Amino acid sequence: MSSIDRSQSVGGTRTYEVRTYGCQMNVHDSERLAGLLEDAGYVRAPEGADAADVVVFNTCAVRENADNKLYGNLGHLAPKKAARPGMQIAVGGCLAQKDRDTIVKKAPWVDVVFGTHNIGKLPVLLERARVQEEAQVEIAESLEAFPSTLPTRRESAYAAWVSISVGCNNTCTFCIVPALRGKEKDRRPGDILAEIETLVAEGVSEITLLGQNVNAYGSDIGDREAFSKLLRACGKIEGLERVRFTSPHPRDFTDDVIAAMAETPNVMPQLHMPLQSGSDTVLKAMRRSYRQERYLGIIEKVRAAIPHAAISTDIIVGFPGETDEDFEQTLHVVREARFAQAFTFQYSKRPGTPAAEMDGQIPKKVVQERYERLVALQEEISWEENKKQVGRTLELMVAEGEGRKDDTTHRLSGRAPDNRLVHFTKPDEEVRPGDVVTVEITYAAPHHLLAEGPVLEVRRTRAGDAWEKRNVEKEGKPAQSAGVLLGLPKIGVPEPLPVAASGCGCD
Repeated sequence: MSSIDRSQSVGGTRTYEVRTYGCQMNVHDSERLAGLLEDAGYVRAPEGADAADVVVFNTCAVRENADNKLYGNLGHLAPKKAARPGMQIAVGGCLAQKDRDTIVKKAPWVDVVFGTHNIGKLPVLLERARVQEEAQVEIAESLEAFPSTLPTRRESAYAAWVSISVGCNNTCTFCIVPALRGKEKDRRPGDILAEIETLVAEGVSEITLLGQNVNAYGSDIGDREAFSKLLRACGKIEGLERVRFTSPHPRDFTDDVIAAMAETPNVMPQLHMPLQSGSDTVLKAMRRSYRQERYLGIIEKVRAAIPHAAISTDIIVGFPGETDEDFEQTLHVVREARFAQAFTFQYSKRPGTPAAEMDGQIPKKVVQERYERLVALQEEISWEENKKQVGRTLELMVAEGEGRKDDTTHRLSGRAPDNRLVHFTKPDEEVRPGDVVTVEITYAAPHHLLAEGPVLEVRRTRAGDAWEKRNVEKEGKPAQSAGVLLGLPKIGVPEPLPVAASGCGCD
């Protein structure tokens, strides 16, 4: 590193920042990008810093305006980079995989462009760009190595993502992800379980199995029951308290998976299963391989096996050709399924997808009106379903950063086994993120629950110890927060009127 480069760094060490857009897979990939950079000697830029020495954009390509957002952010950084010799900008993720050389043509101040299949090359590409003083564009067409072999800087000390597959074999007409992530490739079960055991040994007590189409796991290794077997195997790992997974596809949701969920105590009573539309006609146009009857049948079986399961979903409003009757069928499914939460999307064109070229594009005004009706209905149902929780005694895993008003209300927040967000009265004894408390629910709102009485029990955990170790210096002074998130940062509680949830909604 030159003296000019060092002059822009804190203490001679180059800093980095990763900005993440899109789905859970991108969130986990960003943890790996951070791990790679720290393994190469970079340190995370302090929160609120004007600009890091290296800024990495991990992009999403599923929304119509994704490229506009990226180039707007790149334009904002251009003068900062001009004023900071040695500063570098990298662009990765789905939009990089799609646009490739276009990025450096539109934003020639970008130093590195890398794709979804070669995130492990980032440190090398940054160094090559610095030495050669020219942009490096490297897009692999297929997966070079399974990402879980890469260093990872986990955002949470007590909850972790575990990828079990990458890619997707579906051909949904609204989704570009399979073209950018490639065909599904599964990890060996032994490698997955070994990673989970290592995480638990480090203090993690909750893991989320992650895949573009998570319950299709096994198609690449020739075992149709591989996913249910994996869930049952997770149940045998001592110290692993909570297991979640996202996102499954109705096509692959088989009875053996439902049985494994019901019979494995640490698999949580929670299911996020995208619907997309309740209309068989629209589902066919979307190339979704199930119909309304099949979807509702799965819901019925899950509820029979796991009565207290909280079920959430994704729904697209205004898909090309959607009629009023088609939309009424979606409302019908919402009424029948009684989702705890629904992430609702107004359809927007994904460049490069068949749906973008379909006839019957719906006027914005019509889509907005349907969207508002759907949100209002789901809001009513969410509130009614939450009211059923009043009086129940629940175990919560204490979270950090989930309750925006916790400081002013003197409350803490946590997640119930079914992933509902609960704000509870702060007990007299110390409670750390990752610890478990037992509370009685006293009040329900559409998107959260309250436990206003005293905490019934506090259980200090190894997960809480891990959080404390990460966040407290040896002298006992609070260290800078590591930004702990709980479980499902993209499947958590949405805003009352979300324009679009931050996941891709393509599962």
